[in-house]
Amino acid sequence: MARPPFRHKPPRDKDDFERVTGLPAVRALFEHDPRRAERLFYDERMKALAGDFCAMMAKGHKPYRMVSTEELSKIAGTQLHGGIVAIAAPKPILIFDPAEARAWKRPLLILDGIGNPHNLGAIARTMAFFGLERLIVSDHPAQALPSEAARRVSEGGLEWLDVIRTPKLLPALKRLRDSHRVIGTALGSGRPLAEALAPSAKPVAVILGNEEHGLPPATLAACDDVVTIAGSGRIQSLNVAATAAILIHELVKQRQ
Repeated sequence: MARPPFRHKPPRDKDDFERVTGLPAVRALFEHDPRRAERLFYDERMKALAGDFCAMMAKGHKPYRMVSTEELSKIAGTQLHGGIVAIAAPKPILIFDPAEARAWKRPLLILDGIGNPHNLGAIARTMAFFGLERLIVSDHPAQALPSEAARRVSEGGLEWLDVIRTPKLLPALKRLRDSHRVIGTALGSGRPLAEALAPSAKPVAVILGNEEHGLPPATLAACDDVVTIAGSGRIQSLNVAATAAILIHELVKQRQ
C-alpha cells in the first residue's frame, strides 16, 4: 500500500495540534472521533495493533508510519508513549449553557481549581470508566485543562467526556440548581457520603475544590448541600483524584 508523504515533527503550533500517546488513548481517539487524527506514528511492538488505525488513516489520505522507539520518543516529547503516538486536532472545550443543562440526566462533576493535570487525567479516567459524560471546569486561574499530560494519564478517558468551561462559577451554580442538586465537598463540615448523595428527583452535580485550599465559602454557600468523606483521622485528606473516585462510585451506585 502506497503511503502518503508525512513530516516527522509535530506541528510547531501546539495550540493547533496535540500528541495523543499510548494505546488506550489512541484507541479511544479512533473509536470516538477519528477525523481529528492527522498523523500516526508507532514502533515495532505496536505494528500488529496499529493496523486498523493505519487503515483509517489511509482512507482519510493522512500519513502514518512505523519508526524506531527513539524517534517515537522525540515525536511524543516523552519516553512514556507506550509505542504509539497520534498527532491530532484538540477536542473542543465547550461553554456552559444552563438551558442545555436542563436536559442532562446523568451526574456531573465540577472542578474548581484542580491544578495538577495528572489529577485531571485520573478523574477523567474514573468518570469514563463509570459512564459519566460531562465534566465542568471553572474559571479558577489554577484550573488545569485537557493537555497532553492529562490525556496520557486519562488512558483515553478524556475522549469520552465533554469538558465544559464556565466563565463565572457562582452564577453558573445558581442556574445549575434549577436542574441539578449541587453538592459541595469539604473536610469535616459536611454530611455523611451516603446521606448527602442519596437519590433525589434531580441529578447530582458534585464540586471538588483546589487541592490545597478546597472550596471557598462563597461556593459552599451556593450549594444545596455539603458532603464529607469520613476517614480514620490518621490522614487529614485524600488526593483529589481518589476523592473523586469515591464520590463517582457512590453516585453511580445510588442510581442502580
